[in-house]
Amino acid sequence: MAPLMDETVQADLAPLPLPEAPTFEAGERVEVSPEILSKRICDFDLRIEGRPLERVLERFRTELADRGITRLSPRFYLTDEWGVPEGTVAIGIPFYLADEQFLDLQRRKGGLVEGEGEEDVLRYLRHEMGHVVNYAYRLYAAEEWARIFGPMSRPYVEDYKVKPFSPDFVRHLPGGYAQKHPDEDWAETFAVWMTPGLDWRALYNDSPGALAKLEYCEAVCGGFRERDPEVVDAQIDYDTKEIRLTLQEFFESVDLGPERIPRSLDGDLSAIFGRARERAAAKRSPEESKTGDAAGLLRRQREFLSATVYAWTGVDPAVLRTLTKHLEERARELTLRYPLSERDEVAAETAAFLTALAMNYQYTGKFIAS
Repeated sequence: MAPLMDETVQADLAPLPLPEAPTFEAGERVEVSPEILSKRICDFDLRIEGRPLERVLERFRTELADRGITRLSPRFYLTDEWGVPEGTVAIGIPFYLADEQFLDLQRRKGGLVEGEGEEDVLRYLRHEMGHVVNYAYRLYAAEEWARIFGPMSRPYVEDYKVKPFSPDFVRHLPGGYAQKHPDEDWAETFAVWMTPGLDWRALYNDSPGALAKLEYCEAVCGGFRERDPEVVDAQIDYDTKEIRLTLQEFFESVDLGPERIPRSLDGDLSAIFGRARERAAAKRSPEESKTGDAAGLLRRQREFLSATVYAWTGVDPAVLRTLTKHLEERARELTLRYPLSERDEVAAETAAFLTALAMNYQYTGKFIAS
């Protein structure tokens, strides 16, 4: 989301202490009081030092040293999202990774958690380090870099079309992120190259385009032990001390509006659960009479479905979560039920249904193409 700032407002409170640092392990939901939600982000005592993030960054620095990147030291800071201000060696980390309550809010209301566990945080750090290396050594200015990845001057757009499983791109972050822009293509390639223990030559042996990019990355990065960076600017772009939004404002839910989700999906939804009843009847299963609530199934699977469909389609999980919630409400209104013996089949068909809708949304901006 675009940051909103009001420079006329001055903080009149000392930083609020954070009750608990995240462990980066899945756990029970943390209750957040309305009082906390009304506080501005800049008023919290958000920091990396002394928290689990610091330990993760130590692991990351070890990875850099193991790869021979010893003359380049990025600066890490907390902000509203992952990113590297262009032309700097500063890596912004989402502030919600510094507190268990904020992390849970992101899961429930903000959409995708970009750093779900230590290994996932490292995955994003490797990607962002790709940007740092690109800017620090001005790799993008080389003719060969531009020939392989494309010109940096190419327009950077948020809505981009993904070619699933394209042999010309590596797959690292979900959503086909390497296909967004040459800078992202390089960052994703670098992240794959940097991943400890990954045999990228074997993994991309049948993907000549992606493999050529990885071989180029290997050749270029091999010289970093003896080469000082050309750019060392560590100026940060927008840290948490400047985020004057309240938690409630920052974690505002995505609302697609009823007109964006066609009512005609009722028929498709009914068909999924209707086919389950037909299959159970054909099997003459003794469990046929035991049924489950379709709305309850969709509610329990909402987070998993949103994250999984996002990983394969690139559609924002907040959008998918809203769609799944809509289908849950329609299933409840239609009083849909299914035989418990068909639970796995229903879950699989629902995932396929959501994926088809997501691909329509990805390519047309609508769930049903007109």
